[in-house]
Amino acid sequence: MDVTNDPEAGSVAVAVRAHEAERFEPVVENGGGTSRFVLLCDHASNACPPGLGDLGLAQADWQAHIAWDPGALAVARRLSRLLDAPLVHAAVSRLVLDCNRAPDARDLVPAFSGGIRIAGNEGLPPEERARRIAAVHEPYHDGIERVLAARLAAGSETALVAVHSFTPVLGGVARPWHVGILFGRDRRLADRCLATLRAEPGLVVGENEPYSPRDGVYYTLGRHGEARGLPSVMIEIRNDLIAEEEGQASWAERIARALDGEGAGHA
Repeated sequence: MDVTNDPEAGSVAVAVRAHEAERFEPVVENGGGTSRFVLLCDHASNACPPGLGDLGLAQADWQAHIAWDPGALAVARRLSRLLDAPLVHAAVSRLVLDCNRAPDARDLVPAFSGGIRIAGNEGLPPEERARRIAAVHEPYHDGIERVLAARLAAGSETALVAVHSFTPVLGGVARPWHVGILFGRDRRLADRCLATLRAEPGLVVGENEPYSPRDGVYYTLGRHGEARGLPSVMIEIRNDLIAEEEGQASWAERIARALDGEGAGHA
């Protein structure tokens, strides 16, 4: 799969069309992992298919949080090794299409994000929206379905963990949490994580903060986890804490302990 966010690809002033035949499959790592956990990273990538140019954005925008969740994939990969857990992650930026949104969500293909205009997404024709759903959204969720179907057919105990990151400041307001634990109707994993993390002195832990399922951010876990009755939880880590390898390693170990007790090793 050839994807890029090369600013030299050229700016766009109108909506651009994805190649009809393209399907951007998710990346599956450690697919044979023996853990009961399956890890998901919806916003792992800041890549943009070459056919879309740069969507009218500067290179700096593609490195910012509007394009992806910085640090989340690095933590998820370490967590995959610590727990021996399969990891499924998206290969395309959420600026192209947000895989963690329902197909009919208004912000599935954002025209503005973080106060920044995304020219290549403005006035998107319905047929182009449908093409992006077919090229990005459907393959991602089909990939998760395949992983889960194989595990459930084999009788493997399964729980879902989505790894995300969030900005320290939003709209000029500082966010005090170091980590947030998000959950819907099923609290089984969330309660364990909250109890373990809150026992750590000095750690500020959000409960359905800085987001909650009411904000529309729980689509992937709702579709694949709650709909099947599988324990599910979303982990949101403040991205300044996982900008470097040391923080990524320490947070992966912290989350592994919260999920799986003392069984975690080192990655």
